[in-house]
Amino acid sequence: MVNITEKSSTLRIAIATAVVRVSKAETIEAIKSRSVPKGDVFEMSKAAGLLAVKKTPDLLPDCHPLPIEYTAITYRIDGLDIHVEMEVHTIYKTGVEVEAMHGVSVVALNMYDMLKPIDKGIEIGTIKLLRKKGGKSDFKNKFLSKKNLKAAVIVCSDTISAGQKQDKAGKVIQEKLEGFGVEVVDYTIIPDEKNSIETELLKHVNAGLNLVIYTGGTGLSIRDVTPDTLEPLLDRRIPGIEETIRRYGQERMPYAMLSRSIVGEKNGTLVMALPGSTNGARESMDAIFPEVLHVFGVLKGGGHVN
Repeated sequence: MVNITEKSSTLRIAIATAVVRVSKAETIEAIKSRSVPKGDVFEMSKAAGLLAVKKTPDLLPDCHPLPIEYTAITYRIDGLDIHVEMEVHTIYKTGVEVEAMHGVSVVALNMYDMLKPIDKGIEIGTIKLLRKKGGKSDFKNKFLSKKNLKAAVIVCSDTISAGQKQDKAGKVIQEKLEGFGVEVVDYTIIPDEKNSIETELLKHVNAGLNLVIYTGGTGLSIRDVTPDTLEPLLDRRIPGIEETIRRYGQERMPYAMLSRSIVGEKNGTLVMALPGSTNGARESMDAIFPEVLHVFGVLKGGGHVN
C-alpha cells in the first residue's frame, strides 16, 4: 500500500456513475411498481452498494481502510436507461473515488441480478468517476502563479555553527520550499543567540522577503531562545499555523507537545520557528505546505481562495 502517513486528513468527496439498460418498457414499469419477483430493485441495490463501499479495502488489496462519513445513491430513469449515481464522503488522508466506483458497480450488478429473471437483455453500461474533490491538489494557491516567492532558511544551532556537526533540518526545509516553487535566496547557520536571531530577521524583513524560516532553538532548554527572541519582534502571531504544526507532530511523536514552534507576521513577511530535529522540521513542513502559501495572498488583501 502507498505510504500516506505524511498526509493530512481533509474532506474528500467522490461521485461515480453507472448505467443499467433494460430491453423493454415492462421492466421499467415492474421496477417502478415494485413488482419484480426478487423484491424492490432500487432499495435492495442501494443496500448492496452501501455494503460494497464499506468492503472496498477487503477486496482491493491496495486500498486503505478509511472511515466512510456519508454515502448517497440516486437513480434516474431515462427511457430504458437507469442512471445510477453514488456520492461518498470521508475526512481522511486519501480519497474515496475507488470506493464510489466499486459501490456503483455493485449497485448495477445487483440490479442486473434482480432483473434477469424478467429481462434477458439487460446491459451494464459505462461505469466512471464523475468528479472528486479534496486533498492538497484542490488547494493550489493562485497567488503563486502571479508572484515569485522568496525565502530565507536560518539554522539556529551552537554546535552546527561551531562546525561540530552538519545541518540536516535546514536542508530538508530548503528542499521542501524549492519543491513548491519558492526560491531560497539565503541559507545561513547562526548560533542560537538573541542578537544573531534578531539581526537575521530584520535583514530579511527589510529586504522584503516573503518567508523567513528558523530551524532549531524551539525546545524547553534555557539555551533554546529562538521563540523568545522572535515573539516580541512580530507584528502578530498566527496561532492556527502553530496549532496545525503541533497537532500534526503530536499524531506522530508524543514529544512534539514540548516544541515551542512559533509563527507570525512582520511587515508582510511570514516568520516561522520550527524544530531543529530533521524529522521535526520535515513533519512541520508537511503539516502546513503548500496550503500555508495562501497566506501571501491574504496578507496582500487578496482574500480567501476557494
